[in-house]
Amino acid sequence: MSSAAPLFSPRFSRYAKRMGKFTASLDYESAARALGHSHIAGVDEVGRGPLAGPVTAAAVILDPTRIPPGLADSKTLTAARREALFDTILATAQCCIAHATVSEIDTLNILRASHLAMERAVAGLAQAPDHILIDGNLIPSGLKGRAQAIVKGDAKSLSIAAASIIAKVARDRIMVDLAQQYPGYGWEANAGYPTKLHQSALLNLGVTPAHRRSFKPVHNMLYQDKSVTP
Repeated sequence: MSSAAPLFSPRFSRYAKRMGKFTASLDYESAARALGHSHIAGVDEVGRGPLAGPVTAAAVILDPTRIPPGLADSKTLTAARREALFDTILATAQCCIAHATVSEIDTLNILRASHLAMERAVAGLAQAPDHILIDGNLIPSGLKGRAQAIVKGDAKSLSIAAASIIAKVARDRIMVDLAQQYPGYGWEANAGYPTKLHQSALLNLGVTPAHRRSFKPVHNMLYQDKSVTP
């Protein structure tokens, strides 16, 4: 009999060492319920660092009686485990996936675009949450008054961990599709992040409509010729 597929990625031990003991739980959700809140959403985004593609956010309201086993921060899980949990979370929880486009990223800046994607994800939930747990140290402006920012929340709150998985898998699938439209950049593997392959392809193949022109490596590619005097 073959051994079971690993749950955690090879990077998990390094990540866990940086983060300390892995403690994702329902403690934040339980505290919110103790204050009278009944619909608690975890929210996370993925895709701030890539040179291409949208930024994607997810909002998830877990059913406390149907918590998927093995739920954890998406960064600690293998791709296969994330895919399996993606389907389980969608089947057992209320979820919404939303995006901010490359054009919006370039127009607004990546932080505001990330917050916009989060706001859209929360707005798209079938049941409006009465308390929101946000990964990070900032609360998107559209969620003030009913949200709580949690630094490294995807490693502390199971609701945020679930949102991190949904957002990660959804965005990875988008990048696989974009890789077919614009081959050669390796997006099916690097998800648009500035790997050596991606940066080499930028030099050799040029900038695509899916690239973020406000990001320095892409911006420099577009305007380097204009900055050189004859």
